[in-house]
Amino acid sequence: MTVALARAGFELRLFFRERDQVVFTFSLPIVLLLLFGSIFTGEYPGTGVTVAEVYTAGMIGAAVLAVSLQNLGISIAVEREEGALKRLSGTPMPKYAYFAGKVGSVLVMALCEIALLLAVAVLLYDIDLPRGTAWLTFAWVVFLGLTSGCLLGIAASSLARSAKSAGAVITLPFLVLQFISGVFIPFTELPGWLTDVAAIFPLKWMCQGLRAVFLGDGGLVLQPTGSYELAKTALVLGAWVIGGLVLCLMTFRWKSRRDG
Repeated sequence: MTVALARAGFELRLFFRERDQVVFTFSLPIVLLLLFGSIFTGEYPGTGVTVAEVYTAGMIGAAVLAVSLQNLGISIAVEREEGALKRLSGTPMPKYAYFAGKVGSVLVMALCEIALLLAVAVLLYDIDLPRGTAWLTFAWVVFLGLTSGCLLGIAASSLARSAKSAGAVITLPFLVLQFISGVFIPFTELPGWLTDVAAIFPLKWMCQGLRAVFLGDGGLVLQPTGSYELAKTALVLGAWVIGGLVLCLMTFRWKSRRDG
């Protein structure tokens, strides 16, 4: 545990030293929330739910998956290409400490991102924070989403043939998922076959669980099924945690392809 915590601290120091990366990572979801919250205003008819509330839930889900799946996958791919993973595998440091450090740093970044997005939503769009048991729902949705995102990011890092292609290989599918998973467009405005595709992946269920937290009963009419399906959300996200772990064990490599 001591080594894992030390590794997490090291990963965070590396991250915060790169100011450009810090600014881009934390500002992109906030800028998107500001843009969509300003362009699309008002309430959905007959719901009492504001457009800003829908985008707040969606952007939190996307931000959590961005810092876990996208950022983590790309950073590991770069470290593998540079030979850092190969060198670490030959040190006395337990291999689990490397992954624990990565996940620990992602957790801190995700909490910072969530805090910033909530602050913007409350101060600029008068969003009400969750109350009572809604915080418990918020906690388990974020926890399962973050865990599955980290595991999928670790597995996805092995898809790219090189560090240069890692950004495109991981970012493009994630961008598509955002559009079909209810981040930018409500499910009721998407073709049925697209929502069926989105239902395979975790982002759709994260956004759905977070809408249950922020929209309450008023947002049920925006759900194709008329329900937030929280039990199903927990099962799907839990399945992705298990599936992500299996994928990690099957695909993760300490060496780059050129090292054989």
